[in-house]
Formats: sequence, C-alpha cells, structure tokens
Amino acid sequence: MIGPQLNASIWSTLGAIIALTALSTMAHAQGAPSGPMDIEVGVVEMTMQDVPQVVTSPGRAVAFQEVEVRPRVGGVIEEILYTPGRSLEVGDPLFRIDDASYIAAVATARANVATAEANLPVMQAAFERAEQLAGRGYTEAEVEAARASLAEAEATLDSTRAALDYAQTELSWTTLQSPIAGRADVATVSVGDLVTAGQADALTTIVRSDPIYVDMMEASARILSFRKGISEGTLTQNDVLEATLTLENGDVFRGTGKLVTPGNDVSTSTGTVTIRFEFDNPEHVIIPGMFVRGEVTLGTTQAFLVPQRAATRGNSGQLTVYIVGDDGTAGQVTLDDDGSYENAWIVREGLSEGDQLIVDGLSSLSAGQAVTPVAVTINEDGVALDADTTAVEE
Repeated sequence: MIGPQLNASIWSTLGAIIALTALSTMAHAQGAPSGPMDIEVGVVEMTMQDVPQVVTSPGRAVAFQEVEVRPRVGGVIEEILYTPGRSLEVGDPLFRIDDASYIAAVATARANVATAEANLPVMQAAFERAEQLAGRGYTEAEVEAARASLAEAEATLDSTRAALDYAQTELSWTTLQSPIAGRADVATVSVGDLVTAGQADALTTIVRSDPIYVDMMEASARILSFRKGISEGTLTQNDVLEATLTLENGDVFRGTGKLVTPGNDVSTSTGTVTIRFEFDNPEHVIIPGMFVRGEVTLGTTQAFLVPQRAATRGNSGQLTVYIVGDDGTAGQVTLDDDGSYENAWIVREGLSEGDQLIVDGLSSLSAGQAVTPVAVTINEDGVALDADTTAVEE
C-alpha cells in the first residue's frame, strides 16, 4: 500500500510532465512555418476571335482648294466687294479696280473695228474691178496689188476685232471675281491702294474646306507589314478603307473619310508615306493646317485580345502575362503583340484557346504560386468586374 506522501509526489510529478508537454506543443505550433496558401485571382478565358486591325496615325488637314487672288490688270482699288469669312460662290465679286482707262481702250478698239469694217468693202470692190478688167486697162501686177490690199483689209479687221476682245477682257478683269467656292480672308489692301498686274502680294486668299483633305503619315515599314499580312492570309482587308478623326481637344469628329490616294513615295527624312483621305466638313470644324489623329480600319485578323491591365512590357518590347496552369499555379508567359484594339493588346501566338489569363491580383503574384481563379469581366474602361459587376480591388 502506497503512503499518502508518496501518492502526492507521484501526482505532482505527473502534473509537471503534462505542463511541460503542453508548453512544448504550444511552442512548436507557434514556431513552425505554415504551408503555402492559395490566393484568389481574377481571370478571363482566352478565345480566338475576329479583331479589327485599326491603325492610328498622326495627320494634318489640307484645304480642298486654296487660291491666292492677284490682279490681272493694274490700277487703283476703288471698292472691296466681299465680307471676310462669309461663303463665296464661283464668280462672286471681290475687288473693283478703277476702270476708266480700260473703258477708253475698249472704245478705241471698237472704233478701230468700225474703220476696218468700213475699209473692207472698198478693198473688196477694188479687187473685183481689177479682176474683171485684167488685160483691159489693169495689168497683172495691178490685179495682184488689189488682191493683196483686200487680204490686208481682212487681216486688219480680224486684228482689230481681236484687240477689241482683249480690251473688253481687260475691262472685265477690273472686277476681280472668286474663282472657287469658299471663304476669303481679310483683304491685304485698302481702297485707294495701287496694284499692278501679276504682283507678288496676293490681295486675299480663298479657302474651300468643305470637303477637306486630311494627310495621314504612316511608316513605310508598317505598310510592308500590312501587305505581308494580306498576302499570307493573316489579315482580311476591307473592301473600302475609311477613317475616323480625333481632334486636337480630344473630341471625335463626326463622319468618316474616304481614301483619295495611298501615297506614291516615301519621305527621305521621316521614312513615312502620306495617305490622303477626304472628309465632309459642312460645319467647318476642321480647319486647314490643323493637326489631328486618324484611325483607319484596314480589315480583320484572327487573334486573342489580352487586356492591357494584365500585361507588362519589358525592355525588349515583349509583353509578360500570367496564366493559370493545369496544376493550379501561376505561370509566366512572354508574348509578342501586333498592336492594340480598344483597351487590349492583339496577340496571335503564345496563347491557347481556353487559357485562363490572370487580370486581377497581380500586385502580389509570382510565378509558381498557387492560385484560386475567379472569373471576371473587363469593362470598356479596362476595369475588372466580378459576376456581380462590382469592381475588383487589386
């Protein structure tokens, strides 16, 4: 039989052992490293689709027609007949030059015509009489002289009539008219100024800006790339090439432009080709000389659309993205892009149909990390939304 003192000692020893074991277990639990934990990431499924091949190029507006108005006759400006900035039609008067000397020239030319017309019948009668009396009082030389006088009289009449026509034309030039439809600038002369025929300084400039041309500059190397894509069948070209414009203030111009010419040469200084489009411009929103940004849809290509928020671009120019692997971990993939469409990169190679591209939760992600994919969508602003259309926080 065990005594009371020995029994108390045993229980005390057992209690100490249990306490030490509990402390050891707690210490081991607190100090032991935890295993890897999955993190939730937003993903979108990659699908091959028809993607519009859109080219964005800088451009400059060019007047459809532009004319510098100069006088064709000299004289003093007597009247300015137009209002700057208002629309003009072909033939609208612009300036009137003092026409007194030109009226006198027309009168002189008309009198010369009358004299020539009166002289012609006399020469005609003299020739006919000489021809009838040839050999009977008129020698052959006299007949020939009469024939020459008649021819001279006819030539004189033609000359005076031509002089009259030119004098009347010069008189008409004293009123300068608009050769094109458009709008004229402020006159560079005033009433009373003396101008000369064909002077270097223009009296005003008339610009027609409806329709209007837009010259877009495109790199020749890029054009070769597009042509290669068409020949290889990776790019399906549109039957009609049209362009849209973004103005200097960021506004999108209403209306599309038609291709006028694809350009015939490459600039030796910039390596670009000038491609001209024509736009209707009834409100004269686009002003000649204005810089714009043009977008041209060349056609469509089969490709993946990789959201720009899901990719980073390295020093080599390639894109780096993460996809969810078969083992549930994030894998890093390097891609080459073929431009952009809206808020996504166009990628033709490096991805497979059905790949889960990680677009959200990238800030703390590394290759090989276990992830739990959550399907999201990307809105037009490039923001990832979950199934409840709530913005996903990175």
